[in-house]
Amino acid sequence: MFSSLFSTTDPTAPNFHPVSERSDHFGKLEPGDLEWTCSGGFVTETQVFYHFLEDGTMVLCQVIHSSIGLWSPTVQFTCKVYNPNTKETIWRSINVSNFITPPPGLDKRSCKADQFSITLKPSADQEHPEMYTIRANLSDDLQVSLDVLRPASVPGFKVGNGPKGGFSYFGPDKDKPEGYVVHRFWPRTVASGHIIHNGQAIAAKGMGMMVHAIQGMRPNLVASRWNFATFQSNAHGGVSAIQMEFTTLKTHGRRGDGSGGVTVNVGSLVLGGKMAVVTAETKWPDEKQSEESRIMSRVTHVNPIHDPDTGYKQPSSLVFQWAGESLVGDCPGSISASLTVDVGNPNAPKGLVEKVDVLAEIPYVIKTVVNYVAGTKPYIYQWQNYAKLNIRGPDAIIPGLSHGLEIDGLLFNEASFIS
Repeated sequence: MFSSLFSTTDPTAPNFHPVSERSDHFGKLEPGDLEWTCSGGFVTETQVFYHFLEDGTMVLCQVIHSSIGLWSPTVQFTCKVYNPNTKETIWRSINVSNFITPPPGLDKRSCKADQFSITLKPSADQEHPEMYTIRANLSDDLQVSLDVLRPASVPGFKVGNGPKGGFSYFGPDKDKPEGYVVHRFWPRTVASGHIIHNGQAIAAKGMGMMVHAIQGMRPNLVASRWNFATFQSNAHGGVSAIQMEFTTLKTHGRRGDGSGGVTVNVGSLVLGGKMAVVTAETKWPDEKQSEESRIMSRVTHVNPIHDPDTGYKQPSSLVFQWAGESLVGDCPGSISASLTVDVGNPNAPKGLVEKVDVLAEIPYVIKTVVNYVAGTKPYIYQWQNYAKLNIRGPDAIIPGLSHGLEIDGLLFNEASFIS
């Protein structure tokens, strides 16, 4: 008690340490980075696979492991199949039973339950050395069977090397944090298999990405906003552009409580079928970002409009930007990219897949324990559109890149409003 009365902790000391401040942006994934931690306390751990099929259909498969203090963890498997041509959405979210990791004979990068299995094994294909297999029986009318392979030329990554790579820490002491956020990515994958819906088989062949993420504190205390984007194209041997961004509450910043609203953005570019750039950038609330920066990783909401359905201001369009130094060994130089997507407005949306009412989707006990601020109703906007990625860089990566190239592809992006 007396030590707390005479605490020397400086209330204006930094209590947030963003991963985007690390100088070693590209951190190659080690096998342990993709292992399930299934930590106790208030921890949400997810593994998400996003893929575009050949006809433009988007397939999302996600496992969510939620620990809530002394309560038993809740594990969900969610699946969304969205066909932009017919506007049909297939959606399932189930609480699974008998979740275990690792399954017999495998390590903790794999998991299974009565309703699904996701296993990671070496592949016999040297050009795609690692493979996740996803098998899920979600209901009488929906089964999923996918093989997800990582190209050898596109390693998985985190921001920063070593066991602490990928981590943003909350609290004044990074060694004893109040909480943390970590992301690990496979930024480019190829998938094959099928989805059976109402007895009809849908061929599932396409391109995408995977992310394994952990929020090591209550989700309503981690961030007020999230943005996510995955752009994929088969042009020029394979092009991918991804971003994950969150903005802290005002409680966490570099001058303690009240200095927050810090935006952390990490991303990557795959060009010519090779990992080309890993980007990371911090937007401090008291600083203006330069448009001339050689390192850039950011998204801008343009012309926000009040949406009476959610109570939030949704963007009319979004601008994503990347810039950094080439990771391709024999192709040194700077690389930059930008993408603008028009998502319309609440009265005339463009590419809107769904406005997800977060509280309606999470289990009741988690909803109760998290104890969201009264009147707050988190929503996630999901859009899918055809888009053009404008890129510039060394010609040795893609011929003509020094003069700028416009790449056609598919973009799935989310804007989440938590508070």
